Amino acid sequence: MATPASSAVLTFTEHLPLLAVAVPLLTAPFCVLFGNRNIAWLLAGLASIASCLFSLHLLLQVIDGDIISYHLGGWAPPLGIEYRIDAANAFVLFLISGISSIVIPYARRSIAHEIRLASQTLFYCCYLLCFAGLLGVVATGDAFNVFVFLEISSLSTYVLIAMGAERDKRALTAAYDYLIMGTIGATFFVIGIGFLYMATGTLNMADMAVRIADLEGNRTVQAGFAFVVVGMGLKAAIYPMHLWLPRAYTFAPSVVTVFLAATATKAAIYVLMRFMFSVYQPSFMFETHTLTWIIIPLAVLAMFAASLIAVFQQDLKRLLAYSSVAQVGYMILGIGLLNVTGLTASIIHLFNHGITKGALFMVTGAFVMRKGSSFCDNLAGLGKQMPITSGAFVISGLSLIGVPGTAGFISKWLLVTSALEKGWWWMAILIVGSSLLAIIYVWKIVEILYFKEAPEGNTAKEVPYSMLIPMWVLASVCIISGIDTDLTYAAAKAAADGLLGAGVVR
Repeated sequence: MATPASSAVLTFTEHLPLLAVAVPLLTAPFCVLFGNRNIAWLLAGLASIASCLFSLHLLLQVIDGDIISYHLGGWAPPLGIEYRIDAANAFVLFLISGISSIVIPYARRSIAHEIRLASQTLFYCCYLLCFAGLLGVVATGDAFNVFVFLEISSLSTYVLIAMGAERDKRALTAAYDYLIMGTIGATFFVIGIGFLYMATGTLNMADMAVRIADLEGNRTVQAGFAFVVVGMGLKAAIYPMHLWLPRAYTFAPSVVTVFLAATATKAAIYVLMRFMFSVYQPSFMFETHTLTWIIIPLAVLAMFAASLIAVFQQDLKRLLAYSSVAQVGYMILGIGLLNVTGLTASIIHLFNHGITKGALFMVTGAFVMRKGSSFCDNLAGLGKQMPITSGAFVISGLSLIGVPGTAGFISKWLLVTSALEKGWWWMAILIVGSSLLAIIYVWKIVEILYFKEAPEGNTAKEVPYSMLIPMWVLASVCIISGIDTDLTYAAAKAAADGLLGAGVVR
């Protein structure tokens, strides 16, 4: 931990690892306390922006490979709880908080259309709890704290999804399905943590890694690994443990789908990376075998099966949900390739998919506002009636496919490069082939928007600028990140190097 500074400014910056999580967590109850939706919206926006600025500052501090160790209450680890910030989790913190800062302006008009007035302050409270929980999962260096924050985010997410019942009662069953699957995932994860504590006698992940290094053949340690992978696999919607995701994304309020699609699975993927590369070491034969013979085949299956299912969907939300399952496949494929390039590809794809899918679901939310649903048949002719919204869909769709000049191309190119580095030319072909499937379902929507005529007398106008601007911010980032890759690639490369190596603690 850094030595306390005499300057008040420096002292404040030293507390940023905690403040990034604490600000939204402490702000949440005030949304309900004041009981005013405008105040609640303002508080949620200010908390999101503050966390985003804190996360950006942290990312710039650790992008060179340093590690910030923050000791809660002055208690040094492993006895005390530690927030441990490196390039990997700082990058994910910035993604989550950045998405939230963009989502909140969009949310005001969207939830006014989909959620009754009396529930809107509760929405912002639960949203901030979910937001804080995801930040805590990523920032903490304590394994049990990961579980605690995971439950905070999950419990609030169940409520957020259920709020979609205002528009479609099936949101209640979707929330219930997610509750059951989420509980099973959390149970598996905490059992895995219990096994690790039994074997190592510590919950601090850095200390745990040191002790596990001498326990390679220990069956308790191996069982802990299996439980952690299955538990977080459920949370990350790794195929075939994805069944909760399509229904949750389809029936949740549009703004909830935007936020979850851009952040929730990314936090779970990060936890998997942290345990696979920091707590455990890939040199352990049981982990290498798991990645080679289980994770990689499931990743390839997700890339093809989920994309094929997406092709035949008649609801845009559901189509994009299955697309997300396929994109998770690319992320875990990079993990399974077990080299720096592959891990860099996974981390940068985690970021790129977050902004891309956030933009696509924002567009979908705009269509829901104007047409009442996201069924593909209702979208005919909207390319002419809602050209600004439809244009954002086209740009984001190109990024989802991985067209050169967009964010999605960079991560898929790195995945191909990683496969070729291992001499797996056949895997490179599979990556390209699965990407071509995205062309089919993206083009399907483009054709409906631009080449089908709207029913006579059926018109629609653009949504308010408070919704258009956020979706175009994300759509623009899809282009900017595809052309100027300096920041995203540097951060992802530093994160990959840190996970596979060791940084400098300060």
